[in-house]
Amino acid sequence: MSDGTHITVEDAADPAARAAVLDGLMAYNAARTPPGTFTGQPLLVVLRDAEGAPVGGVVGRHRAGWLYLELFHIPESYRGQGLGQKILERAEAEARARGLAGVWLETYAFQAPGFYARMGYTTVGVLPGCPPGQACHFLAKRLDGAPLETP
Repeated sequence: MSDGTHITVEDAADPAARAAVLDGLMAYNAARTPPGTFTGQPLLVVLRDAEGAPVGGVVGRHRAGWLYLELFHIPESYRGQGLGQKILERAEAEARARGLAGVWLETYAFQAPGFYARMGYTTVGVLPGCPPGQACHFLAKRLDGAPLETP
């Protein structure tokens, strides 16, 4: 790299560096997929307490024509009331209304893979040892009821 170009390893988040990577990747993806495929549009289904304060729910976004569930949490005191099922069903209904093909997510072995299986999700991958002594499960569900296609 005689032109002065160099590679660094950095611990601190640099917004300009992140933007350079994200913007470059999004431009590359957009040039190769239908318009709107990588909008990143958010989708939240929020569980609120009696005073209206958020206490849990789903945080997701459009990703490659699917809904990617980034975060899903229900506090212990609200569990066992069917709220997880209702929240996930609302997220799926909204994704369907937005024309998305399905929902995908990742969850750890100690979290909720059984819950998602009961909700019709299929394990499409497992990363053993992530975190150490556990596994990360990748699950997906088509919203049209069709089985997942195998590449």
